[in-house]
Amino acid sequence: MTPYWAVASACFRVLLQYRAAAAAGFGTQLFWGLIRVMVFDAFYRSSGAPQPMSYPQVVTYVWISQALFALLPLGPDADVRAMVRTGTVAYELLRPLDLYALWYSRALAQRTATAGMRAVPMFLVAGCFLGLQPPPTWTCAAAWAVTTAGAVLLVCAVSTLATISVLWTISGEGISRMLPILAFLFSGIMLPIPLFPDWAQPLLNFLPFRGILDTPLRLYIGHLPPGQVFGLLAHQLAWTAAFVALGRWVLARGARRLTVQGG
Repeated sequence: MTPYWAVASACFRVLLQYRAAAAAGFGTQLFWGLIRVMVFDAFYRSSGAPQPMSYPQVVTYVWISQALFALLPLGPDADVRAMVRTGTVAYELLRPLDLYALWYSRALAQRTATAGMRAVPMFLVAGCFLGLQPPPTWTCAAAWAVTTAGAVLLVCAVSTLATISVLWTISGEGISRMLPILAFLFSGIMLPIPLFPDWAQPLLNFLPFRGILDTPLRLYIGHLPPGQVFGLLAHQLAWTAAFVALGRWVLARGARRLTVQGG
């Protein structure tokens, strides 16, 4: 585990240097969070029908989803895409390391470093001025922390699979355009999962994207009881294992068939 920890640690420290990019990302997410809050405010003011989530819960849901926006799997690793296009991915194949674990470690650093730099100021600003509420109980907070860790593992497995797909597609443009749509629609970042129609709930609860944001967020606000944390964590870990197994299988096939430009 030492080499992979070293790779993740080095990548994490490199990404921490991009403080201006983190500040710009925080400003962008703050802006879109305000727009989303205003949209939900108009919806709750104009609707007299009972809703599955209260307005304060939705506001808190919105701000935490904006704080953790960088966790979303939005496409392949940009560095690996460049390596595949230039042929320097051959150096990755020659390293005396497990290639899947190496790329997974890079994904872990990328997700946590970027999300961490944006989440801290978002929690401070939204918590002090914009309606972000603390968890109703300590057990809700603990359940949120545990499932957020599960979400990171799941996101990294999805991101690594997207990175591996570049061995087949070369450019990676297709997965870079398709994956964000799936993540935005089914993770709860656009619309909290409980506000979807009843007929869609079984499918949304089964898909892995729920485990990226919706599951931790609903535990945080108390919409899901903390007693369900083990079942929800099992859902995240089961999908993580499935994506890891699929990623390893695709990588093994791709490495055998890969033709390096100029080689």
